[in-house]
Amino acid sequence: MKKIFLIIISVAFLFLQGSQNYSNQNLIQSEDSIRVIKLTFVGDIMCHTPQIELAKINSDSFDFRPYFSEVKKYLYESDLTFGNLETVIAGKSKVYSGYPLFNSPENLLDALKDVGFDILFTSNNHSLDRGIDGIVSTIQQLKKRNLINVGTYISEKERESLLIIESNDFRLGVLSYTYGLNGNYLPKTKSYMINLIDTNLVKNDISKIHKYNPDLVLVYFHFGEEYSRTPSNYQKILVEKTFNYGADIIIGSHPHVIQPKDFYEKRNGKLKQGFVAYSLGNFISNQRWRYSDAGTILNLKIAKNITKDSIWVDKLNFIPTWVYKGKINGSNSFKILPSDTTLLSIIPKYLSKADKQKLIESYYDTIEILSKK
Repeated sequence: MKKIFLIIISVAFLFLQGSQNYSNQNLIQSEDSIRVIKLTFVGDIMCHTPQIELAKINSDSFDFRPYFSEVKKYLYESDLTFGNLETVIAGKSKVYSGYPLFNSPENLLDALKDVGFDILFTSNNHSLDRGIDGIVSTIQQLKKRNLINVGTYISEKERESLLIIESNDFRLGVLSYTYGLNGNYLPKTKSYMINLIDTNLVKNDISKIHKYNPDLVLVYFHFGEEYSRTPSNYQKILVEKTFNYGADIIIGSHPHVIQPKDFYEKRNGKLKQGFVAYSLGNFISNQRWRYSDAGTILNLKIAKNITKDSIWVDKLNFIPTWVYKGKINGSNSFKILPSDTTLLSIIPKYLSKADKQKLIESYYDTIEILSKK
């Protein structure tokens, strides 16, 4: 197994294999004082009807793992891998479907677990696609596989127990919110089940989570204008406020295209400069047009000096990706590919000339967007 999780009640602590006790920190030599953690993020994990149909083995079984085989190593080698689960897992009785009301087979979660995902953001505009039962079922299926979700909750107590993850001697507070629910609403008595973006709520959650002295506070926002490759004023204002509340890293998605990254000077939190990725695009979907058939894998290597209580972003890189749809070994399938051809041992033979041109085009599109400020 990649990691071992243990959840402790109260604030939701997750202890991951590799943590150590530093009761004798004063004896640690300076060369042993640096700790590092690698965090990996992807954008929207969507599951449109063609993805379900092409993963079908029989009426009750699906295999989504081949879709991720070419990028598995980039996800699995990280200490913690995050993604936005933009579908619900409500069961066959609720009917599997894609847009506009998503419901995907449980086997999708098996594939995500297999390729290395650890934490999935579940607060997005499709969280309520199968009602309250869909929220509950999705969380239950995630827990069954030791996958951690944040942003949707079964109980009010669970909502108030903010998530802190411990891994490689780092403590990460993790929060997740969405701009809306496609015009749907929860009953007032169930409003705790999905985190909606509310600056007072965000501020209070960050303040509360800081009481547990995390090394970093990570906030996920499902926000922005669909298909816009530049962040809106609303996104920028919300990001600035959230950094001032004490967030250190902000990850965004929803536009279904990649948007720029940026660094912010801030007053609160342990990172002197906050980092935001406004939108990581589509990790996988059936959206076949330019920009929406692309995404990016974001890697952040965070370092800290445990004797000086200092922390910083030690390394930052992106792996641009592109989603192929077509024949592979005689059968139709999907495949997420690194669009940087230097990362491919060989260019897949199943790519046509037009496919290769789209893959390369998406690479340069991504580099252009990520180079903007």
